[in-house]
Amino acid sequence: MNDLVKPTAGEPDFSRFVYFRNINERELAELPADALRGVDDIEELVVVTNGEGQKLAIIEGRAAAEAAAEAYKLQAVSVH
Repeated sequence: MNDLVKPTAGEPDFSRFVYFRNINERELAELPADALRGVDDIEELVVVTNGEGQKLAIIEGRAAAEAAAEAYKLQAVSVH
C-alpha cells in the first residue's frame, strides 16, 4: 500500500517547495562532532527545509544549497 496522495488540481505539493535559512545555535549544538569535519565556515551553514517543515539537509553555502535544490527539482521559495 502506498501512503502517497496525488494532489488534485489547485492543491500545491508543498513537499516540493524548499526554503533556506542559516543554522541556529541549538541545531549546531545537536550535530555530532564529526559532522562538522571539513566545514570551512560554520557561519555559512544553511538548512534546507521543505514546505512541510521537514529539514532535508544542512549544506555549507547558500549557492550550494540552491544548486542542490535545483538538482533534486525542488522549488525554492521565500518565506519573507
